Amino acid sequence: MSLDQNHPEPQETKEESFAELFEQYSSSADQDIRQGDRIEGKIISVGGTSVYVDTGTKSDGVVEKNDLLDENGEFRYNVGDVLELYVVKVTESEVILKRSISGSSEDHVLKDAHASRTPVEGKVKDVIKGGFHIDIAGKRAFCPVSQIDVSFVDKPEKFLGETFQFFITRYEDKGRNIVVSRREYLQIDIEKNKKEFFKNLKDGDILDATITKLMPYGAFAELIKGVEGMVHVSELSWTRVEKPEEAVQPGDKVKVKVLSVKETEGGKAPKISLSMKQTAADPWTLAGERFHTGEQVTGTVVRFAPFGAFVEIAPGTEGLVHVSEMSYTRRVIKPEDAVALGDSVQVMIKDMDTHKKRISLSIKDAQGDPWSGIGNRYPAGKAVTGTLEKRESFGMFIRLEPGITGLLPKSKISQAQDSGSFDKLKPGDSIQITVESIDLEKRRISLALLNTETQEDWKQFTAPDTKQMGTMGELLQKAMNKK
Repeated sequence: MSLDQNHPEPQETKEESFAELFEQYSSSADQDIRQGDRIEGKIISVGGTSVYVDTGTKSDGVVEKNDLLDENGEFRYNVGDVLELYVVKVTESEVILKRSISGSSEDHVLKDAHASRTPVEGKVKDVIKGGFHIDIAGKRAFCPVSQIDVSFVDKPEKFLGETFQFFITRYEDKGRNIVVSRREYLQIDIEKNKKEFFKNLKDGDILDATITKLMPYGAFAELIKGVEGMVHVSELSWTRVEKPEEAVQPGDKVKVKVLSVKETEGGKAPKISLSMKQTAADPWTLAGERFHTGEQVTGTVVRFAPFGAFVEIAPGTEGLVHVSEMSYTRRVIKPEDAVALGDSVQVMIKDMDTHKKRISLSIKDAQGDPWSGIGNRYPAGKAVTGTLEKRESFGMFIRLEPGITGLLPKSKISQAQDSGSFDKLKPGDSIQITVESIDLEKRRISLALLNTETQEDWKQFTAPDTKQMGTMGELLQKAMNKK
């Protein structure tokens, strides 16, 4: 039989719905709360002196309106607002709630706050040995320095005069021995925030952080209160960093990228790996556009290797100057013999492979090749003055100019009329020679002594005597007279 839509629904449906509602109510009512619990409750009514809160159980909560006034003495809450409160007392009809205990120094009030772990309001009055003197409504309490904050305290005096919420961790001798902790109070919010933080945290997130401490292998950064990650020294900057303090200092505000979040055993907080440099673009992605083969640039010597020196030509972009590319004028065995760390040097880009992040550089090419145009400067047969650089069994090396050295063979020396005088020469002494031949491919210059005829002709004009000058003068006068 069909039912008319105007007729009421069957009785069975009503009973089922009522049963479900009752079960839901019973389930809610079974969620007991105890003295000392911290709860979140929505305001359901605001009276003249009391505020009523939905505790999520069959009993509503009530909190004194004065307990919710702000620092200016004003009540700023409305129906529907959610409050975080502490359960002070539970009866069959209502739940007594407080935001914290303040303004009362009666022993039973503070004793109950200790038993129920209800926070109390206290003011930091003085810094004493091992901690702080805290005033709680006229009662003297002690807070150890390790319990004033969740972070390491390096300057205790910064807390003087401040008013905070504390938990009473010890209450003895009718209030003559009270120990409090702000750290435990803060830890509640921290744990709540940590759960929410880790719930949403994922690899690749870019976050604001504060550097908290440095270690030889990196820097620790605080992401939120109670949650730290580690930035390895290799992830501090695209520029090479040997020590963390070269890049950051405790207290620095930085941007970090989450590289990984690894769970740990024993209920410990996950390990978070961070990177500072990856919040900016990899400079090697721009190197191909910024630099070109054959171009000369200025760089800084940043580190050495046995085979050469690494020069940073832009932040995060380094190239290698091999020892063979350091000088045309002298042979370099160790890079430290040619340059020093921190030196600013002019280099030429010889080769680039941005995919492999490699750049080959040359200092000597940037300075110029002294062999360039040598054939014009030293043609065969030209008489030049050189400096003895060193003596070998097969001859003497004569330096013509920085980077240009030629060989005067022993066989040539032995042909000289006064060959013995060459044995008296020392490194640095000057000597006159002629250029015999140049091998540009092998970069070699063969030298010879000035020939005898040239020497005699030269002597005629550089070592004249008076008699010869007289004869030449007479001949010249006769020629002019004849003309």
